[in-house]
Amino acid sequence: MTDQFTVKATYGQVFAVAQFRAVFAGRLLGVMSDTLRAVALAVLVYDRTGSPLLTAVTMTINFLPQAAGGLFLAAMADRFTPRTLISTGYALQCAVGLLLAMGHLPVAASLVLVAGVACLTPVTTGATARVLAEALTGDTYVLGRSLSYIVAVSAQMVGMAAGGTLVVWLGVERTMLVTAGAHLVAAAISRLFLSPARAPRASAPATGGGSIMRRTLRGNAALVASPGVLKLIMVQCLPAAYLAAAGSLLIPYSAHRGFSPQQTGVLLAATSVGMLIGDVVIGRAFAPATRERLVLPLLLVMGTPSLTLALDLPYPSVAAAYVVTGTGSAYLLGLQRRFLEAVPAGLQGQGFALLNTVTMSIQGVGPLVFGVVAEFVPVGIAIALTGVGSVATTLLLREAARPRVSSAEAA
Repeated sequence: MTDQFTVKATYGQVFAVAQFRAVFAGRLLGVMSDTLRAVALAVLVYDRTGSPLLTAVTMTINFLPQAAGGLFLAAMADRFTPRTLISTGYALQCAVGLLLAMGHLPVAASLVLVAGVACLTPVTTGATARVLAEALTGDTYVLGRSLSYIVAVSAQMVGMAAGGTLVVWLGVERTMLVTAGAHLVAAAISRLFLSPARAPRASAPATGGGSIMRRTLRGNAALVASPGVLKLIMVQCLPAAYLAAAGSLLIPYSAHRGFSPQQTGVLLAATSVGMLIGDVVIGRAFAPATRERLVLPLLLVMGTPSLTLALDLPYPSVAAAYVVTGTGSAYLLGLQRRFLEAVPAGLQGQGFALLNTVTMSIQGVGPLVFGVVAEFVPVGIAIALTGVGSVATTLLLREAARPRVSSAEAA
């Protein structure tokens, strides 16, 4: 472990950095607005079509289009200044919200519009990661990444909780206007408070010249060929896909068990509560080296509780299982430094864009696969199988999950 990562930082030190505060505020507004818009659009689509399938597609339309953006556009994250990319991304989201609110668009056009802007998400994610990597040093970077993750989870929780109420209170169109306004504020914050002086990075030698698409394809190939990058992407993404799959089966599981809507709502929030607890406790209480040693145990903590849902546990035990599962997601804290150091310097933005692309794609596929499984076996068994898959994947990737031992430590 490099010397700058051995000194434990605090969350106060992270928030003392102005660039981080700007990113944090913009991300909070942006993610919450995205979630509100998804809920409002789902209500609109269901009212117009009565189709559960189209409604489900509406709720997940932000995921799979990100794969296209990550595969063909991610080089933009290292070619333009982060301030330009982030503020432009929020501005485009604002425009989409205005069109959905006032354009009276057909359902198909609305979905295409949302999918189109979602293609740019990996680019803005990569640009945000560049800001964090350049503005934060040592352990403040690790905690900054953790806070970025926490704010995304918290904003999604608030967006989901407030979405239904706002739609009932304001109507779909006015709720869309609220999301457009929040995205506009996020764009203004990014434009005003992110540094304008950060020059675009020079391309890594492996990417050469050419169009953005060609640069992206060459950059992705260079990233995959870089020692350790692919394994670190897999160990960050695959276990999280099983976590998403377990959460996606909660509504049919609750219906099968006869839980009330209020109990189901608590279960839907339980994993996110666990994530917040795990990140805050592990990030605040443990030194950087200890966090890296905890990666493998936390991965097992994340996968094991789901195994118990093969049994008809009482409701409090089910809720506890999902909270404990969520705490295991703090394993990501122990991988941030290693991934940052593994990615070539000229490809940092694209490296994080690729990580986000793989994460979103796999999290979109995981629920689909285990949803099919649940058609053939009891839903509790299907959830237990997500735990089996998570534990098995962890064991297969255990070498990548274990911390490296430096020469100083080995001596």
